Parts: sequence; C-alpha cells; structure tokens
Amino acid sequence: MSQRSMILAAAPLLFVAIWSTGWIMGKYASLDGDPLTFLLIRFGCAIVVLVPITLAIGAQWPRGVHAIGHALASGVLMHAVYLGGVWWAIAHGVPAGLSAVIAALQPLMTAALAPALAGETIGARRAAGFLVGFVGIAIVVSPKLIGLDPGALSATLGPLVINVAAMLAVTLGTFHQKRFVGSGHLLSIAVLQYAGAFAVMLPVAFLLEPMRFDLNWRSAATLAWSVIALSIGAIALLMHLIRCGEVSRAAALIYLVPPAAVLEAWVLFGETLDLLQLFGIGVTVAGVVLANRRPAG
Repeated sequence: MSQRSMILAAAPLLFVAIWSTGWIMGKYASLDGDPLTFLLIRFGCAIVVLVPITLAIGAQWPRGVHAIGHALASGVLMHAVYLGGVWWAIAHGVPAGLSAVIAALQPLMTAALAPALAGETIGARRAAGFLVGFVGIAIVVSPKLIGLDPGALSATLGPLVINVAAMLAVTLGTFHQKRFVGSGHLLSIAVLQYAGAFAVMLPVAFLLEPMRFDLNWRSAATLAWSVIALSIGAIALLMHLIRCGEVSRAAALIYLVPPAAVLEAWVLFGETLDLLQLFGIGVTVAGVVLANRRPAG
C-alpha cells in the first residue's frame, strides 16, 4: 500500500483526532477574544493561506456559477452557522457537555434524512449503531450534566435554540456538499466555503460583539492550530469522506469527537475522567463500528 493510500485509509481517525481539538481551541480562544470575532479571523486567515497554495498547484475550481454558489452556500452552513452557533451558544451559557449532546444528535438527524436527501438506505444494523453511539455519548458527558440548574438552563433558552439550529445547519450542509459540490479540487472548494462563511460572519460579529481579539502568544498559537489543523486539515478530510462515501457513514464519526475531546481535556486541563466515562467511550466506539460496518459481500 502506498503512503497516499495509507493516509486516505486513515482519514476517518485523522479527522476525529484533529476535529476533537476544536473544543480545546474554543476554550483557549475564549480567553483572548470574542467567539464570533475569533472565527471571523480564523476564516480570513484560512483564505489567505489556501489561495496561494491553490493557485500554485493549479487546483481545479468548481465549474460554473451554480457550482461556485453551492460551494459558498455549503461554507455558510458548515462553518458560519454551525461553528458560529455552537461557539456563541457556549459563550452565552450553554454548558459544553449539553452542547456535546446536541452535537451528537447530528448522526441521528443524518440517518433520518439520508433516504430522502441522499438516496441512502439506512439498514437496521446502521440504525442500531447510531442509537448505541448516542447512548455512549450520553454516558460520556453525563458527569457534566448532573447537577445542572434547570433555572439556569431556562435562562439560556435562546442560546440552546441557536445550538440546535447550528446542529441542523451542519447536517444540511453535509447533504448539500454531497449532492451539489461534486466538482473541483478540495482546496479550491475550501477557499470558496471560507469566503462564504467570512462574508456572513463579518456583519454578524460586528452587530453582536465588540470584536475583541487580544494578540499574544496564546491566541497566536490557538489561531495557528485552528487555521492549519482544523480549518484546512480536518475540513479537507471531512470533504474527502463525504465525497468518497455515504453521508451517514461520515456523520457517524461525529460520535467519536466528544469522547476524544474528553480525553484531551483530561490530559491538558486535568478534568475528571472516571470509569463510567471510559465505559461510555467504549459504547460510543462500538456504536460507530456497528454503524460503519459494511455487510459481507
């Protein structure tokens, strides 16, 4: 097997390992800037980095006005609305554990919509895998949900609605990507996606935030990782998985992101990790394996 083939075969695990660090980056980013402003700068930097690379390698751009428009629209859904909604909701009181549970609804939503929007057949085995994976996520984040004040949650009803809307947006964005963005190099598509996200995020950040961003070594390191690893590396892997496989199989990998983030928070921040959470991680992995297992023959 060639080195390129090995990298492509490892794409699902690489995506999970990188994408899960987004929760960690969000925690660091909140120390030095407003969430939407940080994302705006992240999108802009991604464009600055990607454009010369795309031109240097002669990457093919999506063909036609409609294809370009679809790439811009998928960027708005998958980056501006999804990331902006989640980061804004957490900054305005939604507990990170609850946000993770909401994000874990995406594979279930994807499975429900896949037959109608992508013509995919969701068999009993894959449906069972989705349910098992969601139960595992609930177990993993349960320590963060125990003791939440219902009154405090009711006060964050607006941010909770935004968080749910963000989950729906990324679900629709993956279907849109699969169905309408089939031509063009992944890097050129990423440029258009971030252009669409930047255009939408700029006025929203201006209206909702004082646009604070304190430049220091911590914010610079957080921004660098967010741009290179998350906005370029992880998104390229996700687009590859969507283009080369079924949307529902790619969505099932989202289940592995919160457990990976819990492990990373345990290592970096000393957050709790007990036997119940380890059991939940095992259940989540079993669900993802079940959902992605291909039938014999």
